[in-house]
Amino acid sequence: MTFSQWLFGGIDNPFEANQWGPLHIATLVVCAALAVGFYFLVKYARNKERAKNIILCSLAGAIAFFEVMIRFVYCVKLYELHLPEMNGITALWIALPKPWCAISCWALIACIFVKKQFFRNYACLSALFCAVVFFVYPGVGYNNVYLLFENWYSILTHALLLTTAITMMALKLADFQYRDFWKTGVCFALTFLYGLLEIFVLKLEDDPMYFMPGGDIQADILLLPYGVYLFCYIAVFLLFINAPYLIQRRAAGKSGIHA
Repeated sequence: MTFSQWLFGGIDNPFEANQWGPLHIATLVVCAALAVGFYFLVKYARNKERAKNIILCSLAGAIAFFEVMIRFVYCVKLYELHLPEMNGITALWIALPKPWCAISCWALIACIFVKKQFFRNYACLSALFCAVVFFVYPGVGYNNVYLLFENWYSILTHALLLTTAITMMALKLADFQYRDFWKTGVCFALTFLYGLLEIFVLKLEDDPMYFMPGGDIQADILLLPYGVYLFCYIAVFLLFINAPYLIQRRAAGKSGIHA
């Protein structure tokens, strides 16, 4: 395999189920180790706020690198190599973040510029939700004989989502107080609205938010009737985004602080 083939693909790369193999487990261990390392780096830093900002900017910068790089790869595959797998792909498809995971990537990048607490809470929870879903049962990334650039893009961006989300919680860059919960909820509502726009108006993706009937998670992994799946989807999502707020409120109540 040449470097060009590794970067741009165009070769036969058979499916091979490697979920929860050595690389999958090693990725999770590295994510945890990085988050712990960042926590202690800030704990013993002279200027804690500066250290926090450097860590957040570094993680967001790494995500931005992969997001820009994957678009470069797609452009070369479409406009220079004319690979059959790119048939029907448009410039808009390449430019816009499509699945929820990619939306979360750009939300974390935006945290560098949008320093509102509710937005950081949204970006943190969105990233954590996507990362948890991915690492519980990754549908891409680990599942090919050859790990090409696109495989590593999936693995490393989700690893960065997980690391960044945990780090933001540990360093209290995300501060979950119910008085601002409605603002975070609006951000999630706009994300779902954007997903519907992608499906029904722009027609870029069939199921970017993983709630449509016949999607991979519902039809191929969980094998649930759509009604049951949709109920579980809504229940799990609402529980997930409320959990940090409930935990912080409980902790604040025990210490006599109102959250």
